[in-house]
Amino acid sequence: MSGKFTEDHVEQASLDWLEALGYSILHGPDISPDGDIPERSAYDITILIDRFKTAFDSINPHMNSDACDYALRKLQQTDFPSLVEENRRLHQLIVDGVDVEIKREDGSIGTDKAKLIDFENLENNDWVAVNQFTVIEDGKNRRPDVVIFINGLPIVVIELKNPTDENATIDDAYNQLQTYKDEIPSLFRTNGLLITSDGLLARVGSLTANSERFMAWRTVDGENIAPKDVPELETLINGVFDKSRLLSMLRGFMVFENTGSDLIKKIAGYHQFHAVHKAVESTINATGDKGDNRAGVIWHTQGSGKSLLMAFYASEIIAHPKMSNPTLIVLTDRNDLDEQLFSTFAGCKDLIRQTPVRANDRDHLKKLLSVPSGGVIFTTIQKFSPEQGESTYPMLTDRRNVVVIADEAHRSQYGFKAKVASDSGEVSYGFAKHLRDAIPNASFIGFTGTPIEATDVNTPAVFGDYIDIYDIQRGVEDGATVPIYYESRLARIELNEDEIAKIDEEIDELADEDDVSEAEKKKGKWSRVEALVGTEDRLKSVASDLVDHFEARVGAMDGKAMIVCMSRRICIALYDAIIAIRSDWHSTDDDKGKIKVVMTGSASDPKEWQQHIGNKARRDLLAKRAKKSDDELKIVIVRDMWLTGFDAPSMHTMYVDKPMKGHGLMQAIARVNRVFKDKPGGLIVDYIGIAQNLKNALGDYSGGDRGKTGINQAEAIAVMLEKYEIVKDMFFGFDYSAGLKGDPKDRLVVMAGAMEWILEAQRKAAEKETSVDAKKQVHKRYSDAVLNLTKSFALAASSDDAREIRDEVGFFQAIRAALIKSVGTKKKTKDDDLAVQQIISRAVVSTEIIDILQAAGLKSQDISILSDDFLAEIQGMEKKNLALEALKKLINGEIKSKLSSRVVKTKAFSERLTESINRYHTNALTTAEVLEELIALAKEIRAEMEQRGKEGLSEDEVAFYEALSESDSAVDVMGDEKLKLIAHELLQSVRSNATIDWHHSDMARAKIRVAVKRILKKYGYPPDLQSAAIQTVLQQAEAFSEKWAV
Repeated sequence: MSGKFTEDHVEQASLDWLEALGYSILHGPDISPDGDIPERSAYDITILIDRFKTAFDSINPHMNSDACDYALRKLQQTDFPSLVEENRRLHQLIVDGVDVEIKREDGSIGTDKAKLIDFENLENNDWVAVNQFTVIEDGKNRRPDVVIFINGLPIVVIELKNPTDENATIDDAYNQLQTYKDEIPSLFRTNGLLITSDGLLARVGSLTANSERFMAWRTVDGENIAPKDVPELETLINGVFDKSRLLSMLRGFMVFENTGSDLIKKIAGYHQFHAVHKAVESTINATGDKGDNRAGVIWHTQGSGKSLLMAFYASEIIAHPKMSNPTLIVLTDRNDLDEQLFSTFAGCKDLIRQTPVRANDRDHLKKLLSVPSGGVIFTTIQKFSPEQGESTYPMLTDRRNVVVIADEAHRSQYGFKAKVASDSGEVSYGFAKHLRDAIPNASFIGFTGTPIEATDVNTPAVFGDYIDIYDIQRGVEDGATVPIYYESRLARIELNEDEIAKIDEEIDELADEDDVSEAEKKKGKWSRVEALVGTEDRLKSVASDLVDHFEARVGAMDGKAMIVCMSRRICIALYDAIIAIRSDWHSTDDDKGKIKVVMTGSASDPKEWQQHIGNKARRDLLAKRAKKSDDELKIVIVRDMWLTGFDAPSMHTMYVDKPMKGHGLMQAIARVNRVFKDKPGGLIVDYIGIAQNLKNALGDYSGGDRGKTGINQAEAIAVMLEKYEIVKDMFFGFDYSAGLKGDPKDRLVVMAGAMEWILEAQRKAAEKETSVDAKKQVHKRYSDAVLNLTKSFALAASSDDAREIRDEVGFFQAIRAALIKSVGTKKKTKDDDLAVQQIISRAVVSTEIIDILQAAGLKSQDISILSDDFLAEIQGMEKKNLALEALKKLINGEIKSKLSSRVVKTKAFSERLTESINRYHTNALTTAEVLEELIALAKEIRAEMEQRGKEGLSEDEVAFYEALSESDSAVDVMGDEKLKLIAHELLQSVRSNATIDWHHSDMARAKIRVAVKRILKKYGYPPDLQSAAIQTVLQQAEAFSEKWAV
């Protein structure tokens, strides 16, 4: 075997790991319709039917073949035009079984569930991994690398790439899977998981997941995070494809969510999967006869999928036999949270196997809890308040299989301690006591997005200790969330010193809003601060600075923002101040406008407020618009709506003009930590002075967490300036100032000069390197440096420092883009799609290759053919490096596009191109000399493409002729005409014998090899050259195989 590492090695390693887990390994071509042991009658059939029937009989021994055939028809029929809808339908059949008619012993007809997978007895299923599994559908021939079948049903598709090939990435693997879904959808009807990997990196995603939602799986057992030196693919395969874990994923950790416009399939991340299993075990212990009813607390940082985590937990605990059909009470402390969480559960009713119900009031709650078992009940904790004049809450049920699921369990309302009113002496208790009175034997489990404070004794008393922790640092490392940066803009707001002193003094003493009633807010400190913060002059100053800041922010990175104000009055006043500056942002239509206020209110509110007050339908519409990244709604202004539970991934900036602290502050700022495309981080912009409160709130977090939240904007600026200096230094000695402003033609001339400068600098640097890899890195140095600058600029784009270098950054990006487009120095990746590149559109005019070459001195308008005029102009260009790199790319493109199916010529010309470039890199050739060689090569390619058409050979025959005439001695012995005759006969013979996937079947290859040898012998082809000729003919046939299959 060759020492070179290839994709085949990654594939073989995957199969070895799967085999070690107990999977049977099959070779796709062997079980294909043309294979040695066919298991499919046609290439468009993706179910291994015999395996399905055998497994069905084993799992359902009491059913006859009619039931099996009926179940198979249900799997094969199409009920919905949408692949995702079909996937949901079939997922339910796989999880719940198929309703089939059976004949009872008494002769009557009844129905029964036919199981498609035995979830209780792992080894009663058929586990198979197949590599190179070809599917042909509507003329499209595709061959995924590995497909995993359970009982003949394709459940997992794995697409692999070579880790040593810089142009073969997991992004490419993801794109390939998207192509497969479009072109061979039948393979994905029963799909559960999609995997992408290059062996080192590995990601798992659902059928509908976008690329950023393909996530790493970092643990095998849920206890230990795999070290960095272990290939991610090994961890993923051992962690996910253990048979027990894979069946658990299929049954309880996949959900379909209807967004209103799309159906989305979501799967659990590793942190959710293992946390739920730990929580179920803890709950079983807590609800047992000897349990203490405290199941524990799960702390998973905001943005990591806590609502879905709770739904997965509910599904598993409901289905557990030891729980005897439990009743679940999902508890929140605010109506909007109750509404949001209920919406998530309602969308998961297939998963939790019942429809959740919201308690409307205390009486309704009592009625819902009067049932003997079952039910998922949503309520706010306030409904557990005693009636007026009573101090205790009546018992509703004494069952032990009742589980209270509390969202944000750390809230101050959960407590047992009695409080004595100073004015009346009346004794009151925390809601925890009333809960215990109402459901004395229930068990409690808490879910929180922030840690329990060190001084908090109530939360552990009610819920118990931590079950599982997934903190900020892990979330950022996994790509589940993005880091949060902090920027103070207090200095930008011009107020007189007396006002500043008053605001600072009052805010320092101000309590968290969560603990302040509406009545209390109308008096005392809150009222005084609100009056100071809401002055007309101050709000005008905030609005002016905010508009400038946000426009700079979205100029660098497209996205949305939330403004948090301390009162409804200020929300509306700030809205008015902003639209006074940007009137085109305003619209009275809820479907239009770039900025909206989201708040509740009533008819008694002032008339000018009414346009901002709406019912739930209005809020739902605005939420939908805010979550939709391409909707024109860019800014929402809130007081306390949407500060928890609201998830809009494209939101990257929060402007805080409201005193907040503790958990409320941490929950609010997490609105901007969601993952979205290339978003490198969220930003908190402080207009009121929350820095110390943020620092205090982070006190209960680990050092790693503090390093990912509230990062001072100065750090981002420092990194940006460092990256800027690195790129700027690359242009030391070159004046690019004329490329920043001025006439478009002048800019292009400067761009061409800048490209030549970078190419020459890279060439000289490469001369000093000795290894091929080092030389490659030198040629990527500029591209990588600008990419790093681009990312860091996005985080600091609204700073004064960023404004000063904006045009230069745009110029640097333009040169990078032009080099990539003109020279092909780097394959385009998703990093190249950074939204920050919007800057380019303002900094330069065009980066088209023809423009750059013209600016560099080229006059020819037609570069689509390598004409003599064009080649002469290339040779005469003053900027030799740019000419060389452009010509190299053009020649390579000609070889790939015009000669790709001709193995011999492609190889010959590619080798010559590579050899010339290598000699140039090793200083064996000057720039002028290598240009001469490439021009000569270009002319040969052009001549080759023109010549064969005159010899009476078809394109395919030319390719076989070249395979036969690769040896000069063969041409001397056989003569040109006889080789043409052999080429014609070879084409007919090979094509007639080349079944689909023949090149993966040893038997099929042998058959073609014999046919080729017979023809060569028939015409007297030299025996000593036959072996090499046969090998080349087979390679050529492989190059044609996909074209012939269509």
